[in-house]
Amino acid sequence: MYIKAISAISPQLTYGDEYVQGDFQIHTKGIINAIEPNYLAIIPASLLRRMGKAVRMGIGAGLPLIKNYPAIDGVIIGTANGGLEDCIRFLNQIVDYEEGVLTPTNFVNSTPNAVAGQLALMGEKMGYNSTHTNGSLAFDNALLDAKLVLESSDKPMELLVGAVEEISDYNYNIDTLNKHYKTESISNEDLISSTTDGSLCGEGATMFVVSNEKEGAIAEVVDQFQICFPENDEIAPLIVDFLSKNKLTPQAIDLLLFGNAGDGRTDFWYNNLQKEVFPNLAIHTFKQFCGDYRTASAFACYQAIQLMQKHSIHGFEGQQPTTILVYNQFSGERHGFILLRKLPLAMKMEH
Repeated sequence: MYIKAISAISPQLTYGDEYVQGDFQIHTKGIINAIEPNYLAIIPASLLRRMGKAVRMGIGAGLPLIKNYPAIDGVIIGTANGGLEDCIRFLNQIVDYEEGVLTPTNFVNSTPNAVAGQLALMGEKMGYNSTHTNGSLAFDNALLDAKLVLESSDKPMELLVGAVEEISDYNYNIDTLNKHYKTESISNEDLISSTTDGSLCGEGATMFVVSNEKEGAIAEVVDQFQICFPENDEIAPLIVDFLSKNKLTPQAIDLLLFGNAGDGRTDFWYNNLQKEVFPNLAIHTFKQFCGDYRTASAFACYQAIQLMQKHSIHGFEGQQPTTILVYNQFSGERHGFILLRKLPLAMKMEH
């Protein structure tokens, strides 16, 4: 499966050129909110004012790709929580209005498939449309779904694949009670070096145009695999087998892009794998840029592709990788691996 174009709305200035020129936005409020662009050039004001945050981020990142790639035939989105803020508003309305006449806006935005549906409607894409909501592997399964759809096609095909997550009061409070996030004040600049419990909550929307044709592509999704609730000693042999299946050795990996989150309870997964399988490679991380959320691996893939294009991302100066292994897990329960390879073509940036 080949990647032709990418787009992201994140806590960094990824919607313009600032991020790939080395800009690093520091967040100090305990959460890492996305920096949203001016959507009015993309979304009509009459629609924009009715959209929840997850929907407008997804539309803002995905619709320009659809317009620039008219051959896109389907939309596949991964999201753990969808537009949860609007979902809670809708449920509260049921109580407030005693199950009477409700306003439709919050209901329309409340379901996880609202992003994929709105992208299809606004982009006039009547083909395959799917949303995956299986927690921290939602994006990984969206990629797998896209791979299966493309492989089943006997003609050239393009799909829009992506992930969307928003910080809502509800899911942030629940995850805080579950001790997913830090209780002390810390900036994202110092996140990865932290060893206390928890991380910093992030959010964003990341979109990719994928195809079963190599022509015009900028990178290849070589392979991926997932595992749930592994034992500590399972990951290393699985990775060796995974690479061997793709006719690679650990020495063939140029860069490790791991989801270390500054959480002293779970970062050992990444550190142990590096020591056991990749002792000559340093771990590079991405959650200091986007924060920790269940579909952050989508942002990792975005960053990996930017690095392949020799862009000067903060902290990655001098890196020119061609083969990158992305590894992310959430709470030590679900683990996803994505193997990416650079293709020798100039990248097409989307804004």
